[in-house]
Amino acid sequence: MDVDRDGRLRGWSLRLAERIAGTQGGLLYANLSVRGATTREVVERQLERALSMRPDLATVFSGTNDVLRARFDPEAFAADVARLQSALRAAGATVLTFTLPDLTPLLPLARVVARRILRMNEAVRAACADTGARLVDLATVPFATDARLWHEDRIHANAEGHARIADALAEALGLPGSNGSWRSPLPEARALSPAETAWRELRWAARYLLPWGVHALFVRGATARSEGRRPQLGEVWPG
Repeated sequence: MDVDRDGRLRGWSLRLAERIAGTQGGLLYANLSVRGATTREVVERQLERALSMRPDLATVFSGTNDVLRARFDPEAFAADVARLQSALRAAGATVLTFTLPDLTPLLPLARVVARRILRMNEAVRAACADTGARLVDLATVPFATDARLWHEDRIHANAEGHARIADALAEALGLPGSNGSWRSPLPEARALSPAETAWRELRWAARYLLPWGVHALFVRGATARSEGRRPQLGEVWPG
């Protein structure tokens, strides 16, 4: 597993920070992301703090938790995304974001939220067009739902997936060394037999679907309270 110095998975945000640090000899970096936070919670609990750091660059991605909630309000989501981007842009930051691909090829149950993801992506694209935020439209990349780029929970990217997202964002920023190689499809995968497919789905359901269902039952309506993964600005060096 590809981890950082603290033993955590090196996500796309940290990887991008390391790339930028490599071009300029260092970087002050903070990661305010909180697992489970909705976009409204990002606005209410993270935006002011982010602005106080006077960022030159802000990478912003939210919405997955919104579409997985029992109720999704696309108009409210669009307003929150626009508010996030507008405030950061008004403070002089370059804002960088990306869309979420349809998860149905990975997760058949995602059919129930596929329309929500479309609305979510439409809102992100519209906000970027209005604010000048830079957009990597991953939803339009055919191999974005290749299972080999995703964690076995099928909700989060794995190390290779994070690496590709970071490379895509680096290209959007025009960083040296960006060459578009992140768009290259993976080699053709071996087709699974019906028995292998059935076993894979049963194992996934036992490990992730059932625990997630129990968790959702008992924490419905709960809000994230963590301060973020790296709530204070700190030095990042080339990876």
